Amino acid sequence: MTNTNKAKMIIDKSFKIAEIDRRIYGSFIEQLGRAVYGGIYEPSHATADEDGFRQDVIELVKELQVPIIRYPGGNMLSAYNWEDGIGPKESRPRRLELAWRSLETNEVGTDEFAAWAKKVNAEVMMAVNLGTRGIDAARNLVEYCNHPGGTYWSDLRKEHGYGDPHGIKVWCLGNEMDGPWQIGMKTAYEYGRLAAETAKAMKLADPSLELVSCGSSGSGMATFPQWEAETLEHTYEYADYISLHQYYGNRDNDTANYLASTLDMDNFIKTVTATCDYMKAKKRSKKTMNLSFDEWNVWFHSNDQDKKVDPWSFAPALLEDIYTFEDALLVGSMLNTLLKHSDRVKMACMAQLVNVIAPIMTETGGGIWKQPIFYPYYYTSVYGRGTALHSIVDSPKYDSKDFTDVPYLDQAVVFNEENEELVIFAVNRHLENQLLTEVDIRSFEDYQLVEHVILENDDLKAQNSINDQKVKPHTRSKSFIENGNLTAVLPKASWNMVRLKKRKES
Repeated sequence: MTNTNKAKMIIDKSFKIAEIDRRIYGSFIEQLGRAVYGGIYEPSHATADEDGFRQDVIELVKELQVPIIRYPGGNMLSAYNWEDGIGPKESRPRRLELAWRSLETNEVGTDEFAAWAKKVNAEVMMAVNLGTRGIDAARNLVEYCNHPGGTYWSDLRKEHGYGDPHGIKVWCLGNEMDGPWQIGMKTAYEYGRLAAETAKAMKLADPSLELVSCGSSGSGMATFPQWEAETLEHTYEYADYISLHQYYGNRDNDTANYLASTLDMDNFIKTVTATCDYMKAKKRSKKTMNLSFDEWNVWFHSNDQDKKVDPWSFAPALLEDIYTFEDALLVGSMLNTLLKHSDRVKMACMAQLVNVIAPIMTETGGGIWKQPIFYPYYYTSVYGRGTALHSIVDSPKYDSKDFTDVPYLDQAVVFNEENEELVIFAVNRHLENQLLTEVDIRSFEDYQLVEHVILENDDLKAQNSINDQKVKPHTRSKSFIENGNLTAVLPKASWNMVRLKKRKES
């Protein structure tokens, strides 16, 4: 017999958090491992198009409806010369890529990636090297990408076969510059000054740019949040966003504690937001600094395997986490957390997209498959468009090793007024009991249940492979609507999407 816990929710149209910026469902591709070579780009593959890009990958990325993709890094950015990746491929230099100790052939660079992004209907979030380089390389790259013509760099782009500007609007001012692992690591003062002066030059070249200043590499950094405060002293009036990066992993095999990790993520966002608002007050500024959570995911499965990879090999299998069902539960909760902070988090990037800590996996020369984390990402991206609503929740709670008062019900609510659609994303964190959730939806008169998508598996460690999709969603739910109330039955340890739509008048 199934044991049952009970929770309650109240959802009302007037309880608005914010309009969700579609870029909250972004992703990330770094010149790392098989993300590019053997991932998005494989000229010898049976599905390769005329530019060498795998069309099977293109179709799955389009299915996810990824609106923006960060490129080219990541750690490799801090020693990357963007000029290596333009012009005739046969004359491009082969480099020792120091961040991941791999061989970089530069077959894919700025132009190719911008062309690929168009194929998958995504914008590019470009990043500039502030580790070994700075103002000059950044302003030249802006000119190369965005200026229509009649100058050295823009005419060079045309010479390379790209007559129209790439029109890239979002740019990251370096990557994780507080990290000791970073080539060209900076103190907060050094980074703040360089980023501010680089931003000034970039915006002179193209005033329409949106710029992202580097935040801490994670909430566990010893300098967090002082790094944010000190760097924003310099970048506040030039940047439009500050970045957040965070990864989680179930290293102790404590699932209850692992699934509570989003309480840490929630606190991280609140702390960065408070630091930004402190700086706004200190500077008497009228501008509100928004957040770009441009690296987030689960990352720990491949850590030991990566230590065995031979250095200076080409496109080695690096950071290839094979995800479990419980990872999909946490990813669903991380997406919920982003939605609940959509008043300040305007962009976010699941790191990464293909092969490298990714929802999509490929075999070089072979097939393609969806990891368990693909599904919460897919459904939230496709159906989580509109206005995020604040819901009143009464849920039973539990304590874990690192967290107290963890609600068993983790949820986010999106109202798409244009489509007359209400969507509830919910995770039941209880590992043994189903959660009977009573939802007051009287504000949504004449709405009917369209579908209740459930991701569940009795084996928390279940994984997918190219031959066996053990973790995939179904719609065999017991949920129903009666007298202005939705009763959503959430199975034990499950991710759920409950979608309601207004009845059409006959």
